[in-house]
Amino acid sequence: SFLKSGAFSSFFLQLHLVALNFPFSGDMRADFQCFQQAQRAGLTSTYRAFLSSHLQDLATVVRKTDRHHLPVVNLKGETLFTNWESIFDGNGGQFNVHVPIYSFDGRNVMTDLSWPQKVIWHGSTVNGIRLVSNYCEAWHTADTGATGQASPLKTGKLLDQKVYSCDNQFIVLCIENSFVSDPQG
Repeated sequence: SFLKSGAFSSFFLQLHLVALNFPFSGDMRADFQCFQQAQRAGLTSTYRAFLSSHLQDLATVVRKTDRHHLPVVNLKGETLFTNWESIFDGNGGQFNVHVPIYSFDGRNVMTDLSWPQKVIWHGSTVNGIRLVSNYCEAWHTADTGATGQASPLKTGKLLDQKVYSCDNQFIVLCIENSFVSDPQG
């Protein structure tokens, strides 16, 4: 992969937003999947799910010290947001749809057929606060009767406010939330 080809030099001091390698219903171990797929891709940072959970609002998933000054970029380093905070400014996480979002294995989720529905789960308000009634019972159910908040990527927003049944298989994003200072360590 291009990550192992020396593209590491410009890889730090940015927050990478990366999709899991396949879609998930509302029943997922998303933080674990993010951690595991990042490791398999050879990434040394820790990744957390881009989801509100029963323990944490989406807006606080990234460490406070990294929310203001680090750009949010895709796997190839192209800018999606000027910083983490800008995602939650009330405009629904508006991003440039011409900047692809890649999966950990390098596929563009907006065009790849592995994700037939171009929708991302988030379970949050536009300000990144958890919506307890719309996060698939803390991401533990794929039940048709349960609902989750999600955003169709065609809107150009990560936090568009649409409600879907938890049995849908949607894109799950992961956000880098800690760095390892020595990649050889």
